[in-house]
Amino acid sequence: MNKSNTEFRNHTAEYSLFLRRTVVAILFVFILIGVLLGNLYYLQIYRFEHYQTESDSNRIKLLPIAPVRGLIYDRNGIPLAIHRSIWQLEIQPHNIKNLDETLDMLRTLVDLTDEEIEKFRNELKSARQYAFIPLKTTLTEEQIAKFSNERYKFYSTESRSPTVIVKNYQRRFYPYGDTFAHTIGYVAKLSPKDVDTLKENGKLANYAATAQIGKSGIEKVYEDILHGTTGYEEVETNNRGKVIRQLSETPAQAGEDIYLTIDLKLQQHIQKLLEHTHGAIIVSDPRTGEILALFSSPTFDPNLFVDGISHKNYDKIKAKNGPLNNRATTGLYPPASTVKPFIAVSALAEGVISPTTTISDPGWWQLPNSEKKFRDWKRWGHGNLNIDKAIVQSSDTFFYQISYDMGIDKLHSWMSKFGYGRKTGIDIDEYSGILPSREWKKTNRKADWIPGDTIPVGIGQGYWNATPIQMAKVLNTFINEGYVKTPHLLMRSQQNGVKHDYVQTEQPELLDVSADYWKLAKRSMYGVAHSKNGTANKFFQDAEYEVGLKTGTAQVHSYEVDLGNNKSKKLRDHRLMIGFAPFENPTISVVIVLENAGKGTLNGDIMRSIMDFHMLGIAEIPKSIADLESTTGTTE
Repeated sequence: MNKSNTEFRNHTAEYSLFLRRTVVAILFVFILIGVLLGNLYYLQIYRFEHYQTESDSNRIKLLPIAPVRGLIYDRNGIPLAIHRSIWQLEIQPHNIKNLDETLDMLRTLVDLTDEEIEKFRNELKSARQYAFIPLKTTLTEEQIAKFSNERYKFYSTESRSPTVIVKNYQRRFYPYGDTFAHTIGYVAKLSPKDVDTLKENGKLANYAATAQIGKSGIEKVYEDILHGTTGYEEVETNNRGKVIRQLSETPAQAGEDIYLTIDLKLQQHIQKLLEHTHGAIIVSDPRTGEILALFSSPTFDPNLFVDGISHKNYDKIKAKNGPLNNRATTGLYPPASTVKPFIAVSALAEGVISPTTTISDPGWWQLPNSEKKFRDWKRWGHGNLNIDKAIVQSSDTFFYQISYDMGIDKLHSWMSKFGYGRKTGIDIDEYSGILPSREWKKTNRKADWIPGDTIPVGIGQGYWNATPIQMAKVLNTFINEGYVKTPHLLMRSQQNGVKHDYVQTEQPELLDVSADYWKLAKRSMYGVAHSKNGTANKFFQDAEYEVGLKTGTAQVHSYEVDLGNNKSKKLRDHRLMIGFAPFENPTISVVIVLENAGKGTLNGDIMRSIMDFHMLGIAEIPKSIADLESTTGTTE
């Protein structure tokens, strides 16, 4: 008989095992719950503010609001720099599958040019992803209408948004074009260099929504005043970045408006006078230093730069000494005989000459202990001269002697006091010019100063170069008998009825000169215009008012090669003239520099026309100016 094995279950052991497993499971569940609760506490309570902020940053955006740039007016409130509404075509290339095909479609639709496409591709290289990039600015109404009819073709189904749009903007506009190119200047798109400069100066945040910045002239110098303060709009967006609603807004603060000292009508008149001549004219009020007109010829249209100038247009104006060069403040010219009244005052104050000093002028002056002769412009000389006649007739020989007797050190010291060789302080870019000295020659020419270097300085020649704005400041200092006024274009800035007037800066005065010496030199300038032998008598002998003048001829070559107007134009002499009116208590001073004008009456005719405009309100163009168009055509 087989014996069967009987199995017995240990219920106690099984229960104990089950109980242990249950406890472990429960403990594990409680631990998990604890971890979850702890994490929930960490996320919802301890780190609530942090994650709330991050959540809001994904949902709430701060959008910058560009401030409205201040306007620019002339002294009479006529707007010179304004805003106009433009429509701009923009494209989002990152959401376009076939960019070339899209560009081809737009080429036909809105008359897209090769240059516009090239410009777009250049901007594309540095553009942010999904950003809209300008493709064509200033669309016409016809182009807008054509695009509107076909815009359904430029839609991305993936992003559910248009890839090409037309947006409206306010753009800077200069209604008088090239009339104020060198004074007002222009704005243009922010460049990487501009961004770096703003960042260095801690101003970049204020340009978060700004596309343009002042590049030259008043627009550049007073950028901080004109720009304004950027505002911000707090908005809520959906998961696609589309704005759902506005939460709050900090309005942008518009820039201040600027009123210039410039007189539009006078500026326009002067532009006509210089239309066919290279040069510069500055008209100012000697009582205040206000610039009434400042014009440099040739000029250019600043509107070309606002949205980016084309290669074709830039090539036309980029030439050296071309339209981009502001001859009024950065052009360098020998001041020539216009300095003779100022040197006369200096020589009188130094005791080098007296009001009765007489010199015989045979038509030349010879350097002592040398065979070197310096010729007078009048080959046969002026005869016996005192200081008055020397200025009236513009004797070179008389001033050769003065410069020799004074020496370069005293000449440099006095002319520096008048304002030569240093910047004037005008509120646009300028050069300091060259006022020669021993140190200057040693540094720049690596040679010692010799006596022969001093002689031409006495007639504003040699190494001496000055800007027209320097000549204007020096003339005003002379008119004011040593009281210096800084030339300026800003009259005031204004916002919400609050005005901030220009404040004239304090400058050292030339008070150590006898009033009699100032009067003597001024009376001589009166003689230049009104005496029989005056070098400008023919221009003002029939004038209804009295003026003070001084002529000047800056040589581009030596006397020995004088071919008159038969030489190449670039070798012809520059013609200069300075003046003020009325003679008693002047309200206007004028500086004229005509490049390579050679011989003729052009500078005198221009001076008379400007004086007539100011004194009598006559705006006639002299025959010599009107004839230029038919005889010379466009300027060289």
